[in-house]
Amino acid sequence: MRAVLVVGAGFAGAVYARTLAEAGYTVHVIDQRDHIGGNAFDFVDANGIRVHRYGPHLFHTNVAPVFAWLQRFGRWTPYRHRVRAILPDGRLVPLPVNLDTINLVFGEALATDAEAEAFLRRIAVPIAEPRNAGEHLRARIGDVLTDLFFRPYTRKMWGLELEEMDASIVRRLPIRFDSTDQYFPADCYQALPTDGYTALFQVIFNHPAITLQLETTFVRGMERNYSFCFNSMAIDAYFDHRLGDLPYRSLRFHSRTVSSWDRHDISVRNYTDTGPFTREAWWHCLPDHLVTETGRRSVTVEEPCDYRQNNNERYYPVKTADGRYQTLYQEYRKLAEALPNMTFIGRCGTYQYLDMDQVINQSLAGARRWLAARG
Repeated sequence: MRAVLVVGAGFAGAVYARTLAEAGYTVHVIDQRDHIGGNAFDFVDANGIRVHRYGPHLFHTNVAPVFAWLQRFGRWTPYRHRVRAILPDGRLVPLPVNLDTINLVFGEALATDAEAEAFLRRIAVPIAEPRNAGEHLRARIGDVLTDLFFRPYTRKMWGLELEEMDASIVRRLPIRFDSTDQYFPADCYQALPTDGYTALFQVIFNHPAITLQLETTFVRGMERNYSFCFNSMAIDAYFDHRLGDLPYRSLRFHSRTVSSWDRHDISVRNYTDTGPFTREAWWHCLPDHLVTETGRRSVTVEEPCDYRQNNNERYYPVKTADGRYQTLYQEYRKLAEALPNMTFIGRCGTYQYLDMDQVINQSLAGARRWLAARG
């Protein structure tokens, strides 16, 4: 039997489904939601604006084969992402921290990379071996910038203090000594699908060997009707949480329509206050997202919460400094490895915080290994 079940119609499931279908397998894809695309799903709203239902999804990568694979399924528009943080006094400053951010926050007039680097060295807290996210930031940028940009955001985003978080959560955020304000300046390939992510997924799933069934929840035992199952559901949920819960953070989205707005081209603004919201997205600032001019614009504000407070919508695995949840995941992984015909995939299946390109790269490699093992 060469029929395979794929649970989840997001990027992980789509990559596995398409790769296996092109290799001659019959693939049945199910998803509990009423749409394809996973968290990358987008749609055109009543204001004529393309909106990402689950928050901004901004593709960037240095892995050429990943971008080449995506280009098979649609056109892409170059886009270099920039972010501004809203200070308590209403001023907008670049984020991640750069030379201009330092000047605006501290009232300095630094002019060169060397001056900015020397300034940060002066205000940095001497911590030889940072043990957590808080110590890592304080050792790099000092207390003022840490407390302004990262401490309130972390409390809202993760429900934890910086000192409880693993340093890897903030280590991926660059600190710049020049005025570069691109969010991903080192990534060679940065673009958005010209016709949207949903259209991209429609093309990926458009293969005669792929059948798609939405609003269908995986039930243990379904896999017995297939030669193999690639499962992107939460791994602890599959095992009925028998070893304990793997925690996730989730997001509630609050949308509003505006008929007047300040003219700007910044799609994302982060909040630095202590309120419940972390950032706002101005969708029309993204290329190809103003689909029809109506004189109105759409704005989405994000409010983090525990996934259990949001209909079990799991977005971000929680990674603490003591590693307790990674240890718990490894115990679940041992249980999963004993399953003869199932592999867990994607962010929830592997309990990892993964960008889109990482999910695609991981899934392409996993699908090819699986095929190679079967000749």
